[in-house]
Amino acid sequence: MEYFIHLAILFSIYATLGVSLNLIVGYTGLLSVTHAAFYGLGAYATAILLTTTGIGFFLSVIIGILVAMVASFLIGIVLSKFDNDYYALASLGFNTIIFALFLNWQSLTRGPLGIPGISRPELFGFDFSSNLSFLILSLIILVLIFYISKFIVNSSFGRVLKAIRGDEKAIQVFGYNTAYYKLTIFVISAGMAAVAGSLFASYITFVDPSSFTVFESIFILAIIILGGLSNMRGVILGALFLILLPEALRFVGFPPDIAAQMRQVIYGLILVLLMLYRPQGLLGEYKL
Repeated sequence: MEYFIHLAILFSIYATLGVSLNLIVGYTGLLSVTHAAFYGLGAYATAILLTTTGIGFFLSVIIGILVAMVASFLIGIVLSKFDNDYYALASLGFNTIIFALFLNWQSLTRGPLGIPGISRPELFGFDFSSNLSFLILSLIILVLIFYISKFIVNSSFGRVLKAIRGDEKAIQVFGYNTAYYKLTIFVISAGMAAVAGSLFASYITFVDPSSFTVFESIFILAIIILGGLSNMRGVILGALFLILLPEALRFVGFPPDIAAQMRQVIYGLILVLLMLYRPQGLLGEYKL
C-alpha cells in the first residue's frame, strides 16, 4: 500500500509541474526548458528555511513562490528578446545556470552533499508526517493549481495567450502588449512550479542538485507533450502515464542482468511510437 501511495505522491507533484508548464508551452506557445530551475528554487527555499529557521512549511512555500517569481521575472525579461528556437536554447541555458548555483553555492545549498533533515508540513497542530496524509495534501494542492490554471485559461487573459500562440503579430495589431502577457504567464507558472518543489523537498526530506537538471525540465516537457498541449486533463494523463509506466515495466520479468537496460529500451520505444502515431499527444489540440 505504501508503494502505491508513494507513486501517487510523485504523480501529484509532477502533474502540478505539468499543469503549470502547459500554461507557457501549451497555451502561449513558448518552448521553455527551464521549469526544473523554478521547481528547484521552491525546493531549496523550503529546505533551507525548514532546516535553519523556525518558520513552518506553508510560510516557506510562500517564500519559495516569491523567490521563483522574482527569478522568473528577471529571466523572462531576457527571454523576451528571443523567439522560437532561440527562446528554447536561452531557457535551457538559464536552467543550467541555476543548476550550477545549486551545485556550487555550498555555503547556502551544501552543493552536491544536499540538504537532509527537512521536516514534513504541520498545520494547526496536525502533522502530515504519514505518507497518506501527505498524499491528501499534495492532491489538494494539485486540484487548487489545476483550477487556478483553468480559470486563467478561460479568462480574457487566457484568450490573449491562445491568440499569441496562434499569431502573435496579429494580436499586436490590435494593441496588445504581448511581451507583458508572456512575461506574466511565465512568472505565474514559475510560482506554481515552486509549490511542487516545496512539496518534493518536504516529502523526500532531502534535496540535492541532481533533482533539478536540464533532464528534469525535459521530463516535465515530455509530460505535457505526451498528455497533450493546451489540454489540462491531458497533462494529468501524461503525468500518470510517465510515472506509472517505468514502474509497470519492473514486473515484466526480464533477466536480472539486462532488466534495467530493457526497461529503458521499452520505455523509450513506447514514447517514440506515441509521438509517431499521436504527435499531438493523448488528448492534445496542437502539435509542438
